[in-house]
Amino acid sequence: MLRSNDRADPSQQPPPLTSDDALFIDFDGTLIELGPTPDAVTVPAELGPLLLALSGRLGGAVAVVSGRPLADLASRLALFAGAIAGQHGGEIRRPSGRISRVSAEGASTECRDMLAHFAAHHLGVMFEDKGSAIALHYRGAPGLADACRAIAREAETASNGRLRAIDGNRVIELVPRHTGKDTAIATLAAEPPFHARVPVFVGDDATDEDGFAIVDRLGGISIKVGPGATAARYRLANVAAVWDWLVGSGDR
Repeated sequence: MLRSNDRADPSQQPPPLTSDDALFIDFDGTLIELGPTPDAVTVPAELGPLLLALSGRLGGAVAVVSGRPLADLASRLALFAGAIAGQHGGEIRRPSGRISRVSAEGASTECRDMLAHFAAHHLGVMFEDKGSAIALHYRGAPGLADACRAIAREAETASNGRLRAIDGNRVIELVPRHTGKDTAIATLAAEPPFHARVPVFVGDDATDEDGFAIVDRLGGISIKVGPGATAARYRLANVAAVWDWLVGSGDR
């Protein structure tokens, strides 16, 4: 069952979720407010119960899709036993609990060392080794954005095609070339309980654009959180607006 979105305007409020939908949703900047570092975030106590309520209403078809490592997400969402895609699809936990992972060999020691060395010599830049993905966070040094992108592109080249660089919200990441939020969503959308439902994806930054594109191709609903150019069909202003939309959908 598809819901037509041909006339959707990215300035418009998205339609409420229906019982025929499958919800795919980002974590940082979408379900929770961004923090100065990945560890310095607050997860509202109400988030677990909200995801559980939505999962019950959508027949279990709820998945959190994030750049964070799966183990980190699972620990922060302890009450939620549903699907989680971590590291931009490099790790996927199915609703059954089964976990699949992309090989981490793409992020070589050389690439890790390049980014780690750069972070160690630039105040305000943080290196994060996620496993199959590696990242430079420059929220503490926004003036170094171009320099972070440049060193990440050098590491991308050094990977001999194994990695690709993707820009996020004051972060640049190197991920295995064949992973992405689009592939994670497509993989889950082809399996129960997501199969034959209308895919809805909500995300806030450039790393979510591939996800918007895939749900649009599947006849679904794409929702951008916050300002900025986007391929998404609809928009919500901020995290608070996401919560209002999710809670309001649950009341219908």
